[in-house]
Amino acid sequence: MADDQVPKNLPDKKQAEGANVSRRDFLKISGISAAAVPVLGTKVVHAAGSPVKVYGPGKVPIELTVNGEAHTLQVEPRVTLLDALRDELEITGAKRVCDRAECGACTVIMEGKAVYACSVLAIEAQGKPITTVESLMEGEKLHPIQQAFVDNDASQCGFCTPGFVVALKAFLDKHPNASLAEVRQSLSGNLCRCGTYHGLQLAAAQLTQKGA
Repeated sequence: MADDQVPKNLPDKKQAEGANVSRRDFLKISGISAAAVPVLGTKVVHAAGSPVKVYGPGKVPIELTVNGEAHTLQVEPRVTLLDALRDELEITGAKRVCDRAECGACTVIMEGKAVYACSVLAIEAQGKPITTVESLMEGEKLHPIQQAFVDNDASQCGFCTPGFVVALKAFLDKHPNASLAEVRQSLSGNLCRCGTYHGLQLAAAQLTQKGA
C-alpha cells in the first residue's frame, strides 16, 4: 500500500512506539488507537477510550469452581474448559470426541445450563459453578438418571453416556414433567454413534413416568 493510501487515522511509527504498540500490533487491534501496559500477567488495552484486559499469551492464574470445590490453576487463555478439566484437574467424565461443539460428549452444567466444555474457554468459566458427571453419585449410589440408563440399557460403548446424563439432568432439573418429545428435543445436541436412542427414550420415560 502506498503512503498516500494509508488511512489518515493510523498512528505514525513514532506515535505507535510511544504507545508501546507497533503499527502491525495496531492493525491487530481492529484499527483502534490503543496503548498496552502489562498488569499482573495481563495487558490493559485502551480501546475507544475504555480499558480492556487482554490475557496471555502465556499462562495466567484462574480459579474454577467444579462440583462445589474451588481449584486454582495456571493455563494459557486459549485453553478450553474441557482441556482444563481433563488435563489440569484430571476430571475426565466429560469426553473429547468432535472438539467442535457438535457431539455433546463433553457436556457439563455451568450456571445451571448444559454447555459444551470444548467450546468454552476456561478463563471464561471463572466464577461460574460447574457440575460434571463425577458429582452425581452419592457414595456408591447412582443418581436416578444414571440408574435409569442402566435399567434400560441406554449405552453400548458408553463414551457418549456422561454427556447424555449431564444434558438430561440439566433439562430435567428445570422441566421435571417434560414430555418425551421435549426430552428428545433437549438431547438433540448429543450424538450416540452406537445408536442407543431407543434405550435413551426408555430411560427418559422411566424418569418422567410417561410411556415410551
